[in-house]
Amino acid sequence: MITSFFNKSRPTNFLIVFAVTLLAFIIARIPIICGGISGEFLIKQSTLLFVILSSILLLNFIATKNSLTHNSNFELLLFSLFLLFIPLTTASSDILLSNFFVLLGLRRIISLHTEKDTKKKLFDAAFWIGIAALFYFWSILFFALIIASLVLYTDKNLRHWILPFLGILSVFLITSALSIVLYDNFFEIFDLPPEMSYEFEAYNSLKYLIAITVLLSFGVWSSIFYLQNIKKKKKVYRVSFKTIIIAMFIGFFIVIQVPDKNGAEFLFLYAPLSIVIANYIEIIQDKWFKEVFLSILIVVPFILLLL
Repeated sequence: MITSFFNKSRPTNFLIVFAVTLLAFIIARIPIICGGISGEFLIKQSTLLFVILSSILLLNFIATKNSLTHNSNFELLLFSLFLLFIPLTTASSDILLSNFFVLLGLRRIISLHTEKDTKKKLFDAAFWIGIAALFYFWSILFFALIIASLVLYTDKNLRHWILPFLGILSVFLITSALSIVLYDNFFEIFDLPPEMSYEFEAYNSLKYLIAITVLLSFGVWSSIFYLQNIKKKKKVYRVSFKTIIIAMFIGFFIVIQVPDKNGAEFLFLYAPLSIVIANYIEIIQDKWFKEVFLSILIVVPFILLLL
């Protein structure tokens, strides 16, 4: 019943997704709300909520426009549920903004399969990822997604290989100029040198352990079938599906690398992971198993709220 409800795109689905997202957003801010609310706080939080909801709509556009899902809303439901798994993924303004720009870059990368405006798309993708890196440095790793796509398309056009680097260079030059104007220094505005950490004590709590275990186990299981199913896709879309799985691994690598492991970093993993798991849900033949699979992902985050 649950799967049949989200099997087709309906306005009601978006309302449910937005409601779950709002719940995760509020839960992450309960400690702050208890301390009092100011007008400035409301404006800032409303802006961040708008960024999250825009990211959800952008994810839906990427999935439907490029036939990454069968016109279902599973990826949107999963994305909102993932936010509820770890509500702190909605807490960092830098990561929320960075992830939004990464999705803008991903949109351009995925659309390369149309073979139209390729040069513009490559430049735009690198430019958006460069902007994302200004808010959160480690999102620069998604630049590798552009190079991987060129490799997968076996693109031998030298200009196509140069353009992504020009996109990143453009962001660097514009930001350096802004840094000179504001701080009279070329690099003051940049968050350098980048830090990294392999300390995972922050995840050593029951909530984190259950959430991470469920996300990774369901993600790995779905990825196996996702990769097997790529061969059945139309040839023109195969690279797009491969790009999503690479994006998921990059998101996971960011989680490992980041210095401040507070849960917010998982946001970079959610968009590709939701598409991968949504694809698996769509190909499950046994209706009872499909219902149980999705029900677990729905029930677990609500149970975690009670712990």
